[in-house]
Amino acid sequence: MSANSFASGAIVTAMLSVMCGSAYTAQVGSAEKGLRLSREACATCHLVVKATGRSMNPNAPTFAAIANTPGMTSAALRVALQTSHRTMPNFVIKDDAADSVIAYILTLKESK
Repeated sequence: MSANSFASGAIVTAMLSVMCGSAYTAQVGSAEKGLRLSREACATCHLVVKATGRSMNPNAPTFAAIANTPGMTSAALRVALQTSHRTMPNFVIKDDAADSVIAYILTLKESK
């Protein structure tokens, strides 16, 4: 491998790292607003804050448990919020509100 092609590869790798890092840190929605919305719309069934305890409805997972489900991403949460559940009231969280609830739930994800 020539020095020139190595340098080109290094530059491309660096650019991709910056682009991916920027996309990863760019968060859509407001976690603060998401917490407020979650307390208003979800807390009657779910434990929405990161605390020891259980949800009001024993069949409703805590938001921390949802956040820490393997493979849970913003895309997976969006699908979950748009899919009706047999044991959950059928309500719709759309657009900015959904972005904010998702942003909040993801703040509950534990670092490994």
